[in-house]
Amino acid sequence: MTDLLHVILLGIIEGITEFLPISSTGHLLIAEKFGLGARSDLFNIGIQAGAILAVTLIYWKRIWQLLTQWRDPANRDYLLKLVTAFLITAVLGFIAVKLGFKLPEKVTPIAWALVIGGFWMIGAELLAARQPERSEVTWKVAVLVGIAQMVAGIFPGTSRSAATIFTAMLFGTSNRAAATEFAFLVGIPTMYAATGYELLKVVKDGGAAHEDWTALIVGFAVSAIVAFIAVKWLLGYIRTHTFTPFAIYRIAFGAALLIWLPHGG
Repeated sequence: MTDLLHVILLGIIEGITEFLPISSTGHLLIAEKFGLGARSDLFNIGIQAGAILAVTLIYWKRIWQLLTQWRDPANRDYLLKLVTAFLITAVLGFIAVKLGFKLPEKVTPIAWALVIGGFWMIGAELLAARQPERSEVTWKVAVLVGIAQMVAGIFPGTSRSAATIFTAMLFGTSNRAAATEFAFLVGIPTMYAATGYELLKVVKDGGAAHEDWTALIVGFAVSAIVAFIAVKWLLGYIRTHTFTPFAIYRIAFGAALLIWLPHGG
């Protein structure tokens, strides 16, 4: 029962933090460090896929439009940019895996990423506010968003949503809602691909028999439900508010972790 409660809490944390610009991976690692128990890579990526499922459901009309009306020049252009951003992330991610990259197990680098990312978000918000209002997603934005996703994957605490949204806002898509939509849509194939890759790796290595599939299914479902609620709220919130409160939270949370763990815990 205790383990099930831990799984539910991890699903809730993932569902809340995956699309809010405060770093889901960072919060999951911190939660596991502080008593919720270490989980497999498949579990961590699988519950992220649960959150991605929520966004898929929220954006299903837009996704259906892009897939069925691709002959329309505007839709085709947008779809190609999504594919480009995804492929850049996929290629860079494959290279990182082949180089033997592993996520850090200590909280200190995550805390620093939270603090630095918070200040970066404040600065980016101010710079984006000075730009003309633009909803168009340029090719430069698509390429840089693809790179930003990979950077966020390498440095837990950076936040994939924060990295992609603010990259888009700084480099051409200054409209907050448009930047958020592109960042969320490109995250859909990215996280599904990551989950599929981990699943194949587990099966190939014979680890399927040792995976706690019940925990994974429960965590996936909880994450999907909570993320659906969180994203619906966020999309309404950003229509009239900035991301600055999230930046302040990141700075405060990261600083608290650095104070509590001065020796690199």
